[in-house]
Amino acid sequence: MEPEVEILARTRLHDGFYKFDLLELRHRRFDGSWSPRLRREVLVQRDAVAVLPWDPDAERVLLVEQFRAGAYGAGESGWLLEAPAGLLEPGESPEACARRELHEECGLTAQRLEPALVYRSSPGGTTERVTVFIAEVQLPEQGGLFGAPSEHEDIRTHLLATEEAFARLRAGMITASTGVIPLLWLELNRERLKAQWRPQISGVLAP
Repeated sequence: MEPEVEILARTRLHDGFYKFDLLELRHRRFDGSWSPRLRREVLVQRDAVAVLPWDPDAERVLLVEQFRAGAYGAGESGWLLEAPAGLLEPGESPEACARRELHEECGLTAQRLEPALVYRSSPGGTTERVTVFIAEVQLPEQGGLFGAPSEHEDIRTHLLATEEAFARLRAGMITASTGVIPLLWLELNRERLKAQWRPQISGVLAP
């Protein structure tokens, strides 16, 4: 049984694109006692997806670069490399959101989507849950500029050899979780996925 939680008060501090709540709560401790009254600030966000476009024939991936205010506010460069990502619209499935974001952020259509994993980006302070996919795509020869004008997106796409993307990850050049986690998953599962998608080439039977 999970420990119990008692919400004593909830106050909406901000009600914009993101919502910000102050929770006052107590929870049952592992020894059976109750914690003192705790104040916890929570960023309330819709669920999201991150979808990494991978061309298994050319062995290339596509990453997007755009301005991120949080990174800039932390004193770093605001322009980060990551996989295409976005928030689910009301009633939208993660798969539909992944296909929509691929089209909006890089002009691509997925031949198929491989569900990778689900993670919580920062569970101590936000409700955000991210579903990760690997998209089988045929990548163009060069990148371009994309983004939904209604959302003021300014996105540049980068085409990288798969190994180069892994090398940049290991060198600390890719730090956004929406880039790090899909690339790590692909690095661990690339051969299995290629055997599944290209059994006639790999010569390895997919499990």
